[in-house]
Order: sequence, then structure tokens, then C-alpha cells
Amino acid sequence: MKITSAEFAGAAASPGTYPKLPHPEIAFAGRSNVGKSSLINRLLDRKIARTSMTPGRTQQLNFFVINNTLTFVDLPGYGYAKVSKQDRAQWQHLIEDYLVGAEHLRGIVSIVDIRRGPEAEEEALWEFLAYHHRPVLVVATKCDKLKRSELEKCRSALVARLEHRPLLLFSAETGLGKEDVWQALNGLVAP
Repeated sequence: MKITSAEFAGAAASPGTYPKLPHPEIAFAGRSNVGKSSLINRLLDRKIARTSMTPGRTQQLNFFVINNTLTFVDLPGYGYAKVSKQDRAQWQHLIEDYLVGAEHLRGIVSIVDIRRGPEAEEEALWEFLAYHHRPVLVVATKCDKLKRSELEKCRSALVARLEHRPLLLFSAETGLGKEDVWQALNGLVAP
């Protein structure tokens, strides 16, 4: 997809405060430090989502309008982050409220570090999304960190745990999988 514009369109730190945007939405979910913002930035060929070496920097839902036709929603990371249990509970409530009630949400990109595979949080998210009939696309990031043989071994192990969910391999460093991810996203938002 050719990106002609990508703009920050607002943020929400509490349920019901989401920007009112008319475009189909794709949400990006993943553990802290899984490469969520790097994935978004690589897909858009520009640095629009904040990246950090410190887990837990995204603390609200961030909305980005792409080509005035699509909205990316960067969700707070889950898992390891140096935040209080209260903050974590607030994020979970915010994310769940959005995922259940978002009128224009067409799908969720669930991001997994290829080296770690899914953990309890990812599996709980997938069950939650299946229960609420939300399409999910699993993207395994950081593929450039592994040698080819290790990558295939990790990919096979991950596929075995996905229960027929689609899996795409991705590297923000090399661009591996970028076109495949765009093709899958276009499939989610097509009428």
C-alpha cells in the first residue's frame, strides 16, 4: 500500500473518550517491548508511533489516520512494564472496552515475539477476541534476530499453537513480511 499521509488523530486514556473517526480501524496489541510501535512505523514508512527501550511507554490508545481511509489504533502493551497494578487494571479495562465496543474495528493484529512465542496473555486475548467475534491476525516480530534454521523451528512451533489463526513473519529491521501484512490488513478492511 502506498502511504500518502499518516497523522496522529488523538488518544484515549479512559473508556468512551475515543476520537470519532469514520474510517475502518485496525488495532495493534502485544506485550510491552514486542515491537508494536516499530511494526506500525515500518508499515507506514515513517516514525509516527513512539518507540522506547522501556516497556510500558504506550499508556493510552493512540489513533493514527492513514491516507484518510484507515485508522491504526496502538494499544497499551501488556505483560512486563514497571507500572502499578492499578494502572495495569485501568489499561485492561480500557482495552477491553475498546475491543468490545468499537464500531469501526475490523480486526486486531496480535503481535508475538518469534523467539518467545505466545504466552498466557496472548492466548487469553485470542480467546477474548474469538468470544467477541473479532478477527485476529498474528504477526511474529523480530524475525531478523534468528538464523534461518532457528526461524523455521520457531515458526513451526508457533503455528502448532495458533489453532488455524493466520501467522505472518515480520521484521521491522529488514522489512520482511511488510507486503504480506498489508495484504492481510486490506483483506480485513475490504467491504
